[in-house]
Amino acid sequence: MISNNLLIAVDFDGTIVEDAYPKIGKTQLFAFETLRKLQGEGYRLILWTYRCGSRLEEAVAFCKENGIEFYAVNKSFPEEDFDPKYSRKINADLFIDDRNVGGFIGWTEVYKQIFNYEPEPKRKKGFFSFFK
Repeated sequence: MISNNLLIAVDFDGTIVEDAYPKIGKTQLFAFETLRKLQGEGYRLILWTYRCGSRLEEAVAFCKENGIEFYAVNKSFPEEDFDPKYSRKINADLFIDDRNVGGFIGWTEVYKQIFNYEPEPKRKKGFFSFFK
């Protein structure tokens, strides 16, 4: 596994799954594939969501069933104790959220931007391609 120290905060409703709160919506296309790739590359993922209590537990369990266990949930690091006197702002290097300016860009675009990936353009096969 490649070591990577970047922290990525990921929203749940509207980002990992379609927004159907309080239910769990349909999984967004390529969400778990991208999250598993990020973890495989050493990124530390934080689940950063409005959910709390049993609704939060359902979301965490859903992600675990899909192969994602988070570094931390609604906190910057696992040992952090929540104190309502202080802001619950998360310390992360990147945020993946449907509430970004312009909305959620989709998991394909997230993947391309983080991994600096641009697929090779497909060449059309024509008559003259047989002579190469």
